[in-house]
Formats: sequence, C-alpha cells, structure tokens
Amino acid sequence: MFTTRPTLQGTFGMVSSTHWLASQSAMAVLEDGGNAFDAVVAAGFVLHVVEPHLNGPAGEVPILLAPAGGPVRVLCGQGPAPAAASVRHYRSLGLDLVPGTGPLAAAVPGAFDAWMVLLRDHGTKSPAEVLKYAVGYAEHGHPAVAAIGASVEAVRTLFETEWTGSAALYLPGGRAPRPGALLRNPALAATWRRLLREADARAAGGGREQRIEAARQIWRSGFIGEALAAAAARPAMDTSGERHASTLTGDDLAGYEARYEPPVTYDRFGWTVCKPGPWSQGPVLAQQLALLPDGFGYQQPGYVHTLIEGTKLAMADREAWYGDAGAEVPVGALLSPGYNNGRRALIGAEASYDLRPGSPGGRPPRLPRFALEGVPRAPGTGEPTVAADEPGAPAADGRTRGDTCHVDVVDRWGNMVAATPSGGWLQSSPLIPGLGFPLGTRLQMAWLEEGLPNSLTPGRRPRTTLSPSMALRDGEPVLAFGTPGGDQQDQWSLHFFLAVALGGLGLQEAIDAPGWHTDSFPGSFHPRAMRPGSVTVESRLGERAVEELRRRGHRVTVGGPWSEGRLCAVARDPGTGVLSAAANPRGMQGYAVGR
Repeated sequence: MFTTRPTLQGTFGMVSSTHWLASQSAMAVLEDGGNAFDAVVAAGFVLHVVEPHLNGPAGEVPILLAPAGGPVRVLCGQGPAPAAASVRHYRSLGLDLVPGTGPLAAAVPGAFDAWMVLLRDHGTKSPAEVLKYAVGYAEHGHPAVAAIGASVEAVRTLFETEWTGSAALYLPGGRAPRPGALLRNPALAATWRRLLREADARAAGGGREQRIEAARQIWRSGFIGEALAAAAARPAMDTSGERHASTLTGDDLAGYEARYEPPVTYDRFGWTVCKPGPWSQGPVLAQQLALLPDGFGYQQPGYVHTLIEGTKLAMADREAWYGDAGAEVPVGALLSPGYNNGRRALIGAEASYDLRPGSPGGRPPRLPRFALEGVPRAPGTGEPTVAADEPGAPAADGRTRGDTCHVDVVDRWGNMVAATPSGGWLQSSPLIPGLGFPLGTRLQMAWLEEGLPNSLTPGRRPRTTLSPSMALRDGEPVLAFGTPGGDQQDQWSLHFFLAVALGGLGLQEAIDAPGWHTDSFPGSFHPRAMRPGSVTVESRLGERAVEELRRRGHRVTVGGPWSEGRLCAVARDPGTGVLSAAANPRGMQGYAVGR
C-alpha cells in the first residue's frame, strides 16, 4: 500500500510528535544517553514553545508510561478546580456555562508539575539538560507554523483592545506571525533561565532530584507561582462578554501535585488496551471496543456505520457517567459483557439521532439539563469540525478553538511513553506578564449543575478529552499512540488501532487510512454544541461509502482528503527489539524520527 511516508524502523530509539522540532529534540536527548522519559519531557517543553496555540506549561498533560519490565501507569497532570470554583459562585455571576476563554475558566495548572515528576521518578537528566532545547527555541526563535498566525488573527481585536500583553508578543507592529517567520518568546526563555538559576541555588549543591524538587517549589510558590496567582486575580474579558477574575489562588497552586494512577485496561482481539481513567474520556476507547460483535472484521460490510453508532453509545455514557466530581464511576460495569451485549443490540441498520446513555448495574443515567435542553443543535453551530477548520484556526464567527499536541517515545531499553499535552492556549487567556505564557481554560468542560459526575466541584478535576493510549500483547507494551482533536481523539485512535490490530496494517498505513468522526453528542468545549446524526468524513473514503452512510440516514459532511486526525505512534516488537514509528501527514507538522 502506498503511504505518505515510510514507517521508520531501528533498534536505538523512536519518537513521533505533532511538531518536527519536538521530535528532533527528543531524539537529541536519546542520542545524548537519555531514556524515553527524559526525551518526552524535553519534547513536551519544546511543544510549549513551537505550538503555543495548542498547549502551554500552565495547561495539562496525561501521561501513560511503561518502564522496561514494569507495569503501565498513568501520571495525571490534570489540575483540579480551585477551592473557590463552585457552581454557586459561577451561577452568581449570571453564567449557565463556564466561559470558554479568560481567567475564570482556569483550573490549577498541571503540565509543569507532571513533567517534573516524570523526570524525577523515571528520567536520568537534570532540568537544565531537558529544558535547554525549549530555552533555545524561545530565545533564538523558531519558524512559525501557519496556524499560530491564523489563531492570532482570529482574536486580533481582543488582543489589541483587551489582552494587550498578548498583542505585544504576537502582534508586534500590528502584524501576526507569518508562516515560516522567526518567532521568539524572550519572556518564556527568561522564565526558564531564572527557574534553573533559582533551582540550583535552592538545591544548595544537591543532585538532580533536589534541583527538580526546587523547580517544582518555584513553580508553586516562588516567582512563577506568585505571577500565576497575580494574573489569576486580574479580571479579563472572556466569552461571556464580561471581565472576570479567576478563582485560582496561591494556596491552590501550592497544594497541587501530579499523581500516579493505574490505567483502565480492556482486553480485545488479543490486545490489552491501556487508557487514563474516567476523569478523561479514555475509557471511551475501551467501550467502543466492547461494543463490537464477535467476529468483527476490518472493513467488513457496514464497518464505518457500526463504528459510528458504537461511538454514539459510548459518548452518551461518557456524558452520563464520566467525571471526577462525585461517586465512583462504574467502569467495570460499563465494560462488562452483559452490559455491552444489551447496548450492542441498540446498533441498528439506520443512523440514530438520540443521546442514549445506558444503566450500568441498573443505575439510572443522569444527563445535564443543558445537554437535553440548552445545547445548540442546528447544523454548523458550536465548535467547528476538524474538516471545516484546522486546529486553532478561526471559526466562522471569529472565535478560535484550542486543540492539543501529542508525543510518543520508545527507547532501546524498552521504556515506552505516550503524552498528550494541551491547554494554556495563547488565544484563550491573556499572556501572564513576565512569564511568556497564559493560564489554561480547562474548567469550561465542567457543568454548572450540581450532582453530576462532571459538575464543577472545588478540588476535583474537570473531565478532559485528553487521551493517550498504549496497547500490550501478552503483557508486553507493544504500541503507544495518540492524537489531538478534542472529542475526536478516541474516535481517530479507535480507527488507527483497529487498522493495526484487525487489518494488519503498518503504523504509517494505519495513520494514513481515511478517517471520520461524529459530533452526535454534547461537545466538551464551550458552547457545548451537538450535531445529531452528523458524520464528517475525508473525501478519500469514497463516493460509494458516503452514499451508503447517507442511505442509512447519516448527515454526512465530506471534508478534505486529509482533514481527520493528527495521529502519532511508536511500537516495539518484544521478540526482536525492533522499534518503529510513524507520524501524521495531516497539517504538515507531525514527524517521526529514529534509528
């Protein structure tokens, strides 16, 4: 099969990420003797610099890690809602939804601490050794990708009239960054240089781990923590049309630590799939697999229709059951054979238009009132589909949407890691004076209604869409993969995984295969839009497949030939030690590297 690029193979190390500079920086760390965990941290900080419209250090990152010979674990870098972030407070401001932009939508930042915890516990390098690549690109510049300028242009008026600090960096002389133009962020470079100097001083001659712990303390309560808290207290314009301050305080920052958790696992087709827990949408991938009938074959008749209808059922359960706000999520029941036998019977020959959550263990589902009554439902409303707009590009009404990055690494010792950094988008919150990056806006994913699994709750994580994946064969980590894309992440990841697991395709073949997605459920981002019966497909899927979907009642939008997904993947053959990597050609940014 023709592919856009080869699947890379070697035995030393492999990296795949959503930006070529992050991939090459991670590879440089491997070449310098570092392991996969050192490399992914270096890549993560480079992504904060070169894809600032897609992620930042005050955002969040879930990480799946598999140390050689050890169990798969999740490192959660998703910060919780601040102590004062209650439904009552937000309702008192006249809000029905958490704003999609501005300080009021900020959760406690989680990405920086997660990177540092991973480096401390599993890496071998010092903070200075992994940060030097990001510092270099911030200080000396990097060629701007087109989507950075498009994101800035979409919010030009807001920057020029309200967020003037952001305009100073991203609209110098009134001009947005042009594609390929050198873009510098001297404030961010200075932030990391000062952090490293102060961490060295606080460590008082101590070793690597002492420097890492000092850096974590500076982020929480040193000059960075102080600047974060001060920025949160300043009211700024948001999507409500009003100026609001954040609920985030210095105490919230000081009390946060990234933490390890066991993954959600599911066995199917001879593989064990590992995902973050239901504070993410990760178990959706497992639910989609559980809904497939025995004997299900790759590209069998009705293949796309069956996957779309299963996605709708899994996403309805996500809305009714996933979250971190209340009772334990019944993941075991949601993945049980009896439950999925009943749910599978709901997949008929025709497209469904209703939101149909199930009743695991006999418990009645509860959907947000807004999801039933207030969600915009007209076609084309709400967050644009990926086929209509590249990530970070302007929507028809001038808004922008944030997106995400991804990076996978496997090294010669067998360590494997997948990470999906996101949030802290340059277009979604004002730049913090002196730091060079903004706060995140992840609280927009929580509901302003009490008693739901995903209600806005002090100290609890908003349910996120971020969802890296790892797959094992016979207990051995074989495959790490993931993609940006918000609600589409576990749809595109499913298509990729089935192409590998059932279709026998190579990594690049599976990434290049035509993709699709549905928005037939409430979106996770403001304004939480829903498009019942919708399917967006790449034109490469073919006219016959499109007509078949329409005959079954799907509302099909045909996008461009390369419009669905931004997957990255690495793999390791436990028997031979051969490593592989592939990256997505869509968007012309993703790149794999290795030897």
